[in-house]
Amino acid sequence: MSDRHAVLNGTQIAKVYKQGHQRVEVLHDLDLLVERGDQLAIIGSSGCGKSTLLHILAGLDTPDHGKVMLNGRDVYALGPAQRGRLRNELLGFIYQFHHLLPEFSAVENVAMPLLIARKSSAQARREATSLLRKVGLGDRLSHKPAELSGGERQRAAIARALINRPQLVLADEPTGNLDETTAANVYELMLELNYQLGTAFMIVTHDTRLAARMEKVYRLSGGRLELE
Repeated sequence: MSDRHAVLNGTQIAKVYKQGHQRVEVLHDLDLLVERGDQLAIIGSSGCGKSTLLHILAGLDTPDHGKVMLNGRDVYALGPAQRGRLRNELLGFIYQFHHLLPEFSAVENVAMPLLIARKSSAQARREATSLLRKVGLGDRLSHKPAELSGGERQRAAIARALINRPQLVLADEPTGNLDETTAANVYELMLELNYQLGTAFMIVTHDTRLAARMEKVYRLSGGRLELE
């Protein structure tokens, strides 16, 4: 038994999709434990269910069977509003496409989750500025997404994912839209923040070279997870 804190514990997770008269079992009784500070990657072929698993673990898609515990709370025993609050408190999200709002500056985009959490505008801006400096964007605070490079936009998205100090960041192909050098830099940044902040990172990717840099690598195949 580990004495580290379990941030996420998924047990016996199953998901079936119906295609016409066929039943496609995407996930088959999966178990997955994520502890504070973990770095893990989930790899697998396109369409194998990686994103579906991520959405279920995040409380965004309901499993047909199984349980997901976030910080000891049963996600799917909560109502939608409670589930949303728990997700906002504990989780950060990074996607292949940055999803920054085009009309807002980098600092405004990163501050947004704090404003939604009802922090003051001054505090939100102060914390967003500090985090953008940490990810190397201190001289890009007032730039809008269109004025940033692809790597800069993704670094801003990482800062936004971390602004609420989540215990776990879930990243779905976070470097899939970047060239190889920029992708390596973004991964370097995520690992650095993992060490600095103790945030756990779970990355879904098809890039085995980048996945190999994480502490644990799982392969999703045939609806099952296996440690590489």
